[in-house]
This record gives sequence, C-alpha cells and structure tokens, in this order.
Amino acid sequence: QVQLMESGGGLVQAGGSLRLSCAASGSFFSINVMGWYRQAPGKQRELVAAISSVGSTNYADSVKGRFTVSRDNAKNTAHLQMNNLKPEDTGVYYCNAHAVWIGGPYDYWGQGTQVTVPS
Repeated sequence: QVQLMESGGGLVQAGGSLRLSCAASGSFFSINVMGWYRQAPGKQRELVAAISSVGSTNYADSVKGRFTVSRDNAKNTAHLQMNNLKPEDTGVYYCNAHAVWIGGPYDYWGQGTQVTVPS
C-alpha cells in the first residue's frame, strides 16, 4: 500500500506560479512513474505531466513550456512547477504513482489539491 500526500495548491492570478508537491510513503519496492493529473469541473481527468524513475518526462501539449515536473527518488517525492498559469489550468490536481510491490505493479492516487486561476 502506498500513500500519496499532495500539497501546494491554491488560488493564484493568471500569469502567476504555483509549485505542487507529492510525497509517497508506505510499502513498495520502487516507483516507476510519478505523474500529475487534473480534473476540471465537468471534464474527465487528464494527464498533465509524468516523470519516470530515470527522469524521462511527458507533458500535455497545453502545459509544455510552462510546467516542469521533477522528482527526488531518494525521498520518493515529485513536484510540479507551474508557471504562467491560465484560467484553463483550474482544476483538482492529483498525484499518481505507478509502484512495484508484491503481486504488482499498482497505481495509487493522492486525495487531490485544488488549483484555481480566476479569469
């Protein structure tokens, strides 16, 4: 079982920045991929950014050049630096971890953190 604790959401004006953090704890051998997803009101959850254990990254087209995902394997943490935020970035941001454990791998989700960028 893996627990993911997110922090760093909030309300920020358009053009501003926020940094989200996700800390993983619990029982696992390794975490292959850590990612950030978001869900806007009335929309499906979508991938924002993901990073593998060796640092390979993947971004949604809408955030390329504005968001940066990073991770610290030793601390089992991931971060999402969000710059030049836009109203369409508003939503609940969820941390995801693809972890390896007995019988796994398994996908785990955090509780979500709200990001609001008023128009």
